[in-house]
Amino acid sequence: MKRRKWIIVPSLIVILLIVIGIILYQVEPEYAYIPPKDKVLNDNGDLKGYDVWGVHTSGKEATILKTEEGKSTQSPASGAVKIDDELLELGREAFYQETFGNEVFLTDIMGIVDGAFTIPNAMKAILALGGEGTTNLRVELAEDVTIGDKQFEKGTKIDTGMDVPKGSYAPLGMPVTFSEGRLKVGISCAACHATVDRNTHKVLEGAPNRDLNAGLLIALSTNSAAYLTHTDISSLKAFLKDMDRTVETSDGKQTPLPDPKTLEKAVDRNFLKWPKGNFDSTIDMKSNLTQIPDSFTIGDHPYGWSGFAQVGAFKGLSTFINNVHAQNSDSLSQSEASKALFGMDKEVYLGTLLQNAANEKYRYNPSEDETPSEFFASVDPTPGVPGVNELVALPQFPKVSAVAPDGLIVSSPGYNFNEQNNGMSAWQNTIVPPNPDLDVERDSIELGERVFSKAGCISCHAGRYLTNNKIIPVNRIGTEPSRAAALKKTGKIFGKSVLYSPDTPVPIPENPKVLEVPVDKLDPNQIKLGFAHGNSPGGYKVPSLNGLFWSAPYLHDGGVAVGTNLETELGAAGTTMKGIPVDPRNSLLALIDKSLRMDVIQSNRNSKDLQSVHVDGSGHEFWVDESTRFTKKEQQALIDYLLSINIGK
Repeated sequence: MKRRKWIIVPSLIVILLIVIGIILYQVEPEYAYIPPKDKVLNDNGDLKGYDVWGVHTSGKEATILKTEEGKSTQSPASGAVKIDDELLELGREAFYQETFGNEVFLTDIMGIVDGAFTIPNAMKAILALGGEGTTNLRVELAEDVTIGDKQFEKGTKIDTGMDVPKGSYAPLGMPVTFSEGRLKVGISCAACHATVDRNTHKVLEGAPNRDLNAGLLIALSTNSAAYLTHTDISSLKAFLKDMDRTVETSDGKQTPLPDPKTLEKAVDRNFLKWPKGNFDSTIDMKSNLTQIPDSFTIGDHPYGWSGFAQVGAFKGLSTFINNVHAQNSDSLSQSEASKALFGMDKEVYLGTLLQNAANEKYRYNPSEDETPSEFFASVDPTPGVPGVNELVALPQFPKVSAVAPDGLIVSSPGYNFNEQNNGMSAWQNTIVPPNPDLDVERDSIELGERVFSKAGCISCHAGRYLTNNKIIPVNRIGTEPSRAAALKKTGKIFGKSVLYSPDTPVPIPENPKVLEVPVDKLDPNQIKLGFAHGNSPGGYKVPSLNGLFWSAPYLHDGGVAVGTNLETELGAAGTTMKGIPVDPRNSLLALIDKSLRMDVIQSNRNSKDLQSVHVDGSGHEFWVDESTRFTKKEQQALIDYLLSINIGK
């Protein structure tokens, strides 16, 4: 009898595992950590009413205001977005868990967890925390690997910069799904635009993840070449080896694909140069990094470091949020514009991105008798639109516009058009930075505010949110210029700004209502600057100074970075590149002190890696020091004032 029991027990276990497997295939479960309110440090505001193309009105006002056609401005036909508890809750949930399906690109195509960085080892690292949380999950590599020219040994613990809140057993902003028989990882807004407080390990909503090691994580992917448009690979010609591995281009010619191994090595070499907390968010075939911005967004328009997002709902914030998901988490979505933007035929572009896909299902084989677009159409999880994310093509697609710089809007089936982006915009505008724990005298803050005015900072950083909401030409502000011109080529395919009515369901029905987005009240020169169109060199926006304590380092490239040691921890080279935390006070000192800034810039310029990714911390030369007849006391008082800025709703 005992023997029979031992036979029965494993049989039951096998049956149970089979049942669990069947359930997983059928249900395809998903998990993302959304912190309860008592696990969050922020005490956020509330902002109800309506947004009508960036103009906010209360519910009472909206019933009075009329359009020229006599329609109430609270009508979706007027472009109105109703901001209520339901939309705000949707926005918060989407911020933490919505990937719009990007786990397919990240996992199946790019292979972010198919190489030396794996889900089992990440879970092992999380379990080892014992629920205590961390600002930097250190994960053992699962195998020996060569990335670019660098060797990584199995068992080496890497700094991922991924945040795990106290009490959580999942990284912040990295939803995990089980689909098609595989565990897949996606990215939500929270991975970059929320973080964990170093002392309490509670969540800081809106604060940038200053040590996210995005470059290394991408480099460890098995097909990081799928992200090549964010690197300095200006041409594929140098990677053509096997002239028999060809694809038929759109005009019927045979063109070879680049060698996947040499291309992979080249892009990995570039990704390894990215400082922690920095990311290349543009697809101009140049590696011009910017630091991850905060999400203390109210009053901080236009959005994006160059200010390109200034049209549409919430003063362009929905445009900015959409651009991240429609472009930066799915390179395949740019296939229709690849000729204009990259000088690359659509078939060559798709073939290059898919030829080494991590999941064999999505891997293109040039020896097969089909074009890359034909192959992709046969496996595309979102047929009818470019790429693999949940996207809606606008009427003018493949042209782009000021309200949709990629011509596409992320929207999930079952929601209204653009509803999730608008929800995240509405909710982010309620985020209030926590008060920093500073031991500062009130008299010093008041003196600093007077210095702020006397030094002329108020000329640009004016108003309630300490910004004039303008874009400054790059040749005037003097900061590193490469990123300012990153969107210049979109001018070739620029069209009229139109969107579907916000009450349009997804999938889009036949004959949907199309609204022309008003741009007549915006300065056309500012739009030109934001995109660097025509003869414009582009520019950088004047940011709000809200929550400066949480957003160091400073300037768009994050180059103004100083640690606690003013002698040795200078620039990104002496801080973020070495895993040394940036000190907000000392970094602000470097922003306004000419002598210290010169040392910071020199430190950055001594690094060939930083120079190749356009990080140096130059420009914005508005000194408050002895050279402009300010005392050390006034200088420190100004810093006290800047660090104390905490603007509510």
